[in-house]
Amino acid sequence: MKRLFGVFANGLVRENPLLILMIGLCSSLAVTTSTANGIGMGLSMTFVLLMSEVVISTFRKLIPDSIRIPVFIIIIAAFTTVIDYVLKAWFPDLSKAMGVFIPLIVVNCIIMGRVEGFAYKQPVIDVIFDSMGMGVGYTWVLTGIALVRELLGNGTILNFQVLPSSYQPIIFFILPPGGFFVFSLFISLNLYIKSRLKAPAADCEECAANGCMKTHCGIPENNGEQA
Repeated sequence: MKRLFGVFANGLVRENPLLILMIGLCSSLAVTTSTANGIGMGLSMTFVLLMSEVVISTFRKLIPDSIRIPVFIIIIAAFTTVIDYVLKAWFPDLSKAMGVFIPLIVVNCIIMGRVEGFAYKQPVIDVIFDSMGMGVGYTWVLTGIALVRELLGNGTILNFQVLPSSYQPIIFFILPPGGFFVFSLFISLNLYIKSRLKAPAADCEECAANGCMKTHCGIPENNGEQA
């Protein structure tokens, strides 16, 4: 179970498709002008990723290696069509707002990369945790970016007025350059947090100089021996 949790956690942080792998950025930055769009796109992507990985993993031994890519695309396209029709039927406003980016899920680098690099080689139980981790990791970053852009660009969250009516919206944040700017802030925050988590080992200069025999600082014990 610990191994499966590690597979799930990879997508959340260590191998986050947006902050770490930096794939699938085009649609991500295009749809994050509102929080609703971010949530909708994230959940849609998670559904397609989960179902595609499960089907491909289940039948991986029956898929000839020479035609695997066309088969992958057909499977991904089938589930993309399902989610596209569901949005059009039940959430028409959301479907209209996201436009062509829902059908374009079929060629999203995140999905193609995971089915080729993971689902085609791993058992079903592993790909379930992998797809959920990647999907949730993608969704939380997408939603966070969308929340910041909508709040500063319109003064609202999920179309509810949050900032005072006197607030002058900063149009920059709902334009493409604003998307890149907010995304860069998320990457910077992620790198800062990672650097702080590693700080104790790097900052223990006295231990490093005197041959530390403690393991809490991250410096290997050398029993006082000098190189």
